[in-house]
Amino acid sequence: MNEVGTHNRWHEPAVDRKTGKALNDPPHTRRRWGGLLFGLGAFLLLAGGLFLGASDSYSQQRKVIASAEQIRDFVPSVRVATVQASPGNLVVTLPATTAAFANANIYARATGYIEKRKVDIGDHVKAGDLLAQLAVPELDHQISQNESTLVQLTAALQQAQATRDLADVTWGRDSKLVKQGWVSPQQGDTDRLNLEAREAAVRVAQANVAVQENLLKVLHQDRDYALVIAPFDGVITKRNVDVGSLVQSNATSGTFMFTMMQSQVIRVWVYVPQDAAFGLGAGAEAIVRVPEIPGRTFSGRVTRIAEALESGTRTLLTEIDIPNPDGALQPGTYCIVELHISRKTPSLLVPADATIFNQNGLQVVVVEGGTAHFHKVSVTRDLGTQVQVDGGVKEGDVVILNPPVNLGEGSKVQARAESAAPRT
Repeated sequence: MNEVGTHNRWHEPAVDRKTGKALNDPPHTRRRWGGLLFGLGAFLLLAGGLFLGASDSYSQQRKVIASAEQIRDFVPSVRVATVQASPGNLVVTLPATTAAFANANIYARATGYIEKRKVDIGDHVKAGDLLAQLAVPELDHQISQNESTLVQLTAALQQAQATRDLADVTWGRDSKLVKQGWVSPQQGDTDRLNLEAREAAVRVAQANVAVQENLLKVLHQDRDYALVIAPFDGVITKRNVDVGSLVQSNATSGTFMFTMMQSQVIRVWVYVPQDAAFGLGAGAEAIVRVPEIPGRTFSGRVTRIAEALESGTRTLLTEIDIPNPDGALQPGTYCIVELHISRKTPSLLVPADATIFNQNGLQVVVVEGGTAHFHKVSVTRDLGTQVQVDGGVKEGDVVILNPPVNLGEGSKVQARAESAAPRT
């Protein structure tokens, strides 16, 4: 019994009653407790790792599900603008050129030397003013000679008329005597035919006088051409002759003397492109500006249009008359014309940022009831920040500006109004 008790006491470790710690554990006991503690720690570490891994995986899965739900339920906010109707008048600004209302090159119609020159470049003249006078002595001699011939022919006419009158009196007397038998029929025939001959001579003399008078009219007209007269009110812009210059009256190679322009009214030539030409007509308002005359505008109206577009440029030649009483505008000046053209067909204005181009062509995205719908449109005119369209949308439609690339037909959107662009 003592051995057993001794044996059990040998296996029981001595414990400090105050601290509870073993005072002297055997070596194999310490190893056993160390293995247990190590295994327990490893288990706890493994369990903690598995728990953390499972927790992280669950958290990631929840985030993915939440993101998918957020993407599915996300409604993008988009900027929108309203489709507007085009105004009744189209304002077009185009380059143009001024021209004189009337422009004439003056040539000589008589041959001679310049005896007097009354005007020079820049002189303002009135219709009928003398520009130059030619010395034409040969023509003066011809006129004098033909006037003398006319006197001779007139005298011959008077002589023929007197002879005819005598023959008329003779026949008037003898015709009665022939009937009474006092004069032979032979004599009567002679008197009658003599009267007819004298009447024919009178007609010849009258024709000669008429021919000579017409010839003198031509010569006097040529003589009048020796006085070069202004055909209208205007200004001399070119002078090619001086006193003593010889001028020729040849119809094809006559001498070019002066150029005159009428500038109280200025023509403005402008070529209107096809997209603006329809609706343009006489009476359309026009405002002309010249860069070298800042702060001043010249008002006028369209007076003439060509009624046919140039095939090469697809433009319509248009003329505008501008009053120019003070001569501020000069012919040949570059200017800018602002035309106010009435529209023949209505159109709609859409912001250029609202248009997209893809495999379906040119489109805009219209918001209807918070849903995006793609509408195909046709652009008739590009105004820069806006475009004119003639179909696909209607006035008041709300279109998306810069539509996102991932936006699809029927997508839900939240419209954010954009300030309206000014009308053109």
